[in-house]
Amino acid sequence: MKFSSTLPFAAGVSAGTVLWDGRFNSYASSADLTEWSWSNQVGEYQYYIHGSGEVTEYVNLSEDYKNPADTASDQGVKISLTDTAYWNGQTMRRTELIPQTTAAIGAGKVYYHFSMKRSDVNPPAETREHQIAFFESHFTEMKAGWMSGASGTSDASLRWFANSQSQWNVTWEADVWHNVAYEIDFDAGTVGFWHSTGADALTQVVAPVTASTSSNGADWHLGVLELPRDGYTDAVEDIYFSGVYVESGDLTTEIGSGSGSSSGSSSIAAAPAATSVAATSAQASTVASPTTLQTSTVAASIATSAASSPATSASTSAVTTASIHQYEELVGSGQTAPRQSSC
Repeated sequence: MKFSSTLPFAAGVSAGTVLWDGRFNSYASSADLTEWSWSNQVGEYQYYIHGSGEVTEYVNLSEDYKNPADTASDQGVKISLTDTAYWNGQTMRRTELIPQTTAAIGAGKVYYHFSMKRSDVNPPAETREHQIAFFESHFTEMKAGWMSGASGTSDASLRWFANSQSQWNVTWEADVWHNVAYEIDFDAGTVGFWHSTGADALTQVVAPVTASTSSNGADWHLGVLELPRDGYTDAVEDIYFSGVYVESGDLTTEIGSGSGSSSGSSSIAAAPAATSVAATSAQASTVASPTTLQTSTVAASIATSAASSPATSASTSAVTTASIHQYEELVGSGQTAPRQSSC
């Protein structure tokens, strides 16, 4: 595996400068993710939030898994939830990757880019809440499925949340690539939402809204966390991502612009340590303050408590957002088990 340093896109192609490139161009296979550890922090991703199985049970790479319009990516990633995708004794299923970088991706004004889709094969359940591409504090994230505490039993929507409010939603249809850019101004405390589908250029569909923006640069979770719900059986679920990177400066709106920054890279072993609609539906109002389970790195005692008092439904969640965030921070700093990501 090879990994690359921060590089700008090719001149005249990209509007901004890439701070962190997570497009998987330097990975031969998902097995390369296992080269990373707290004592060997190599590659573009931290890989520790997953179940007890082999990496290929949860993460797989292929050219078939990327948006075909994304010519800057050699391949995309399939993130899977399986019957073993329980991390650190928690009761929610989760598979997530965290940026491995010292770049300033949690300061100033930046844009977090990614494309995502689902398939008719192993689709995410519409009867459970899925938290996707989220920050530790959940100040912005994508969500899908039935929102905890909402009326009804299922929801076919894909939603964008900011400041715990559903700001945008669309019916999540199979094999439609949704291109996303979070416009985050950490100084101003605002988040905007840019979106398109397929090969279309990004457009701003939600102007910046106030949010409690904060990040330590290692708490954005590319992947999915599924909240448990009584009475619903687990099934294998897959979500696909490609075109993942963070840029500063002007926003690049073209999909697949620029080139993968694998040039000048070195061996990992030698590496230094669809039409959008406003969220005004009845359900949108019921999910304004969703139950959020966090799973990063609170002290081991909190992890033990979480395991002994599992959250088995939205109404019986025993692990609070605050406690899980605390746990994730301790783990991330190396004070306890590996840093666990928030939900």
